[in-house]
Amino acid sequence: MEFEEKQYLGYNKFNLFIRLFIALGAFGSYFVSDSKDETSYLFLIVGLGILMLSLISFFVLHLKTQVRGDVLELDGFWTTRKVKVDLKNIDKVEVVKYSKILFNRPVYNLHIRGKVKYFTHGNYAVELTDKEGLRYRIGSQRFEELNTLIQEKIIK
Repeated sequence: MEFEEKQYLGYNKFNLFIRLFIALGAFGSYFVSDSKDETSYLFLIVGLGILMLSLISFFVLHLKTQVRGDVLELDGFWTTRKVKVDLKNIDKVEVVKYSKILFNRPVYNLHIRGKVKYFTHGNYAVELTDKEGLRYRIGSQRFEELNTLIQEKIIK
C-alpha cells in the first residue's frame, strides 16, 4: 500500500457546528429555566447526550482512501460499496478547492453534474478526470501527497 488516509465523520465542520449549536441551546435552556423540575433536567440530559454522540462520531470512519498499485480504492461506511478507480484510465489530475462554501456536508459516491464526489472534511480535493470525461473529486487532508502519487502513476 502506497497511500492510505482515513477521514472520520466527527471532524466535519458542518455537522460539528450543528451539534454544538443544538447542545448549547439545550444547556442555555437548562440554565435559563426558573424551575428545577424534571423538564429542566431533560434539557441537561439532551445537551449531554448530544455532546456524547459528538465525541463518539470522532471515531466513526467515513472515508478510507487507499492507493494500491494502479488502483485507487475508496471505502466508506459499513453499508457502502467499495469503489475502485483504475488509475490507468485517468487522463488528468489536479488539486482544486473542494467548494466555495465554508460548511460542506460529508458525501460518499455522490453523482452530481458530471462529478462523483467523496468528501468528509477539509478545504481541498484531488480531482481526477478519466478518459470518458467523468470527474472524481476526492476531498483529502493530504491532497498534495495524493496528487503527487497519482501523477507518478499516470505518467508511467
